[in-house]
Order: sequence, then structure tokens, then C-alpha cells
Amino acid sequence: MRDPNNRQPVRRVVICGGGTAGWMAAAGISKVLGKLLDIKLIESDEIGTVGVGEATIPTLMNFHNLLELNEQEFMAETQATFKLGIGFESWRDVKQDYIHSFGTTGTDHWTAGFQHFWHKGVERGLAGDYGDYCLELKASLESRFAHLPNQGMNYAYHLDAGRYAKYLRRFSEPKGVQRIEGKIVRYTRHADSGDVRSVVLESGQEIEGDLFVDCTGFRGMLIGEAMEEPLEDWSRWLFCDRAIAVQTESVGDAIPLTRSMAHQAGWQWRIPLQHRVGNGIVYSSRYLDDETAMKQLLGNVAGKTLITPRVIKFKPCQRRQTWKGNVVAVGLASGFLEPIESTSIHLIQRAVIRLMQTFPADGISQHDIDEFNNQCNSEIDHIRDFIILHYHVNNRTDSQFWIDAREMSIPASLQHRIDLFRETGRVFRISNELFAENSWIQVMLGQGIMPRTHHQTADLMSDQELKGFLGSIKSAVDRTVVQLPTHEAYVQRYCGRSEGKAA
Repeated sequence: MRDPNNRQPVRRVVICGGGTAGWMAAAGISKVLGKLLDIKLIESDEIGTVGVGEATIPTLMNFHNLLELNEQEFMAETQATFKLGIGFESWRDVKQDYIHSFGTTGTDHWTAGFQHFWHKGVERGLAGDYGDYCLELKASLESRFAHLPNQGMNYAYHLDAGRYAKYLRRFSEPKGVQRIEGKIVRYTRHADSGDVRSVVLESGQEIEGDLFVDCTGFRGMLIGEAMEEPLEDWSRWLFCDRAIAVQTESVGDAIPLTRSMAHQAGWQWRIPLQHRVGNGIVYSSRYLDDETAMKQLLGNVAGKTLITPRVIKFKPCQRRQTWKGNVVAVGLASGFLEPIESTSIHLIQRAVIRLMQTFPADGISQHDIDEFNNQCNSEIDHIRDFIILHYHVNNRTDSQFWIDAREMSIPASLQHRIDLFRETGRVFRISNELFAENSWIQVMLGQGIMPRTHHQTADLMSDQELKGFLGSIKSAVDRTVVQLPTHEAYVQRYCGRSEGKAA
């Protein structure tokens, strides 16, 4: 426990590492406290970034609103497109697809969610697919998009991660962030507290700080090595431990959907930007070797490859203390699940926002550290369960990977959610949980869980009333979708840049 009587004011913040995590941290800190702090960011041009976090979720707009960014400028600078959800292809079973879209589906009653009325409609032969009642899902299928009044369309972005980091750098430096080029080779610690005192660069330059933000990637130089905070291994639930990424030329119009295509030992992504397409394969080395994975990826891309693909090794894991002493781990240094639901950038922004909310200007408090870590752990556990759901609930029998995922033991917290939905059709959302009820419903239905019953409130409707209720929602969705412009046309008009398709 830190001594509350020996708290030193925090005035010098050192961000160790650049990339998406480092520059998001720099942007957030400098926007809020840039006039009060000495902020340094250390990164080396010689060290590459993982650069696969190019699909986001709608919460990124909250971060951009805090920074007061101009959306059109941001999208033009990062060659971004809009994203309405994720298409899961062959996850439930081979050639059985579904979409996890953003936003809501149908209209809830205060006693019961829309899924209960839809479920009764299915039983009575009065309902279509669950997705027929969701605007974002139907628009993604038709590749249409527009900003609607009163934020009537929920969306996120596909973006170029490298350009995003450069864009945030241009945002941060005028607000006081000093970028230092160099490679960190070692650190020093205070003898009394064990906190990090400084980092030392390959050039011999020593940089002292009061608070260190560890954005050193998988290595976790400060949080893992200096502060000796271990990683909790989650590979017993999440088998994938490899990824290969490659960029290709665009050969068609960009769609507002991330494609997630399951294969025999994992899945493949396809993310359309304005100027290129991001591709990658995620797999388990226990079931698929690197060479075969590489061939499989390159055999299933469209367009000429623009970079040499490389294998990225990772372990599904998490540090239970992402703030320890005077070190706060952000991004991959704090842990990594996998990119299936595009949560990596979200977790970066949440860590940055939490740090701003608990910033130790008058000195680091153990109570702040504990609360920060408790919130991080609660959120990551919920995300972990949601990701495991995709793998565990499946009907695939074509490979041992999917069979083993279906037969594995899962966290009790996830088992409860599955059992509750299967028996009653009910879902619940814990306070501050990332994924809302509709996300859980879409994925559980998509993976093949059909509730056995529905809430009695739905039985109060006659067939005629229920048919009218469902039909009015579907008609409203269809009327809106048909009036939307194509996604490609809207992007080019709203934020397109006059440059070639190739990067």
C-alpha cells in the first residue's frame, strides 16, 4: 500500500511507445491537461507497430467528441470508411452466416425485450429473420449509409491505423506533447518505492518522469519487466495465438461491414478502406502451422498485395493490475484477447479516459489505482466472455478446433448468460458493460441458440396485433434503407480524398 503521507505531485508524464496506443494516450492527456504537464512520448522509427487494429466500434466517437475532432477531416486523413457491424461467415456452421450489427433491433417493452415478441412471432409464423427489424443490419446488407437525424444510424469506422497514429500526433504536438525519437533499452527505479524513475535510450539519453504510460506492446517493458506484473493466461478458452496481416489493392466498392470468415482453425478478416483493403488470418498454432496459414490467407484475398505479410505471435491474456506503482499499461502492454469484435482500440480509449478521470495531479493514490484496476478487470472479463461465446457455441464438425471449442469448459459467468437466454430468452447488461443486450442476442441467435420460451407480455397480443406490430417495424426499416445512398457514394462525397486506391 502506498504511503498517503508521501505523495508527490505528478507533473512529468512519459509515454513509452507510439502507435495507436501511444498517440491516443498523448492526444487524451494533452487535450485535457496539456497546459499543466510536461508530456513526452518516446518512439522509434525502427520499431514497427502491430497495425492490425483497423476496425472499430461506435464508442470511438465518444473519444473523438472529447477531443473535439472533426469527423470529415479525421476520415479523410485516415482514409476511413463507415462500419455498421461485423458479418460472421461460417461461424455457426459451414456456410451459415449472420451479422452482429450496431444499434438496436425492434422496439422493447419495459417488461420484455423485442426478442420476446419476435420469438412469439416466429412460433406463430408471423415473423421474419431477427435482422429484418434492425436498420443498421439491413443497410449493411444493401451497402448503404448516411448520417440520419438524431443519430438515427449507429456506426463505427474502418481506418488506417498507421495514418491514425500520425493524425493524432499532429493533433497532440501543438498541445504540448514532445516526441523523442529513440529506442528504450533499460529503465531505472526508485530504491525506496520501487517505482520507475527513468527510462534510458539507446543513445544514452535518460528521461525521468513522475508517471509512465507503458505502450511498449506485447513486451510490456515497464508493467511486466520493471513492475513485475504477470499475465493471466486465457488460452484455455481462446485457442488462437497467431495472426498474419496483409494489405491489398481495392478491387470493388467498400462495404460498411467487417467480414469475419471462419476457417478450420480460426478466422479471416477483410476490412475495406478508401484506398486499400486490410486482410488477415487469425488461427491457433496447435491446429494450423504458419506456412499453411499463409497460403490460406493469400489464397483468399482479392486484389494485388501491397506489403509482405508477417506472422504475429500473441497469447490471449490479461494483466490484473494494469496500473501498478507509477506505471499505467495501455494497449497491448496491458494484455490482448484477439481482434474478433474490434475491441482493441476501445480498450485503449477506455484506459485513457479512466486515467483522465483519476489523474493523480496531487500524487498517486492507491485507492485510485485499485478503482482503476477494478473497472478494467470488470470490463475485460465481460469482453472475454463475449468473445468466447463466438467459439464455444457452434455446430461445426469439420475440424477438431471447433469441436474442442464446443466441448471446453467455459467461465461460469458466460455459462449463466447462455443458460438464461436458452431457457427464458432474457439477457441482462451489467453497469458499464461494453456490449449491450442486442449484441448478445444477435450473437447467441446467430450461433444457434433459440430460446425455449418468451415473456408472457408477448402473449397479450393477438395474432393480428402482433403481425401489425412486427410489420410496422420492418416496413419502417425498409423505407429508410431504400432512401439511403450507397456507402461508396456517400463516403466519396463526405470525406473522400483525391488520391489513388493504392497506398
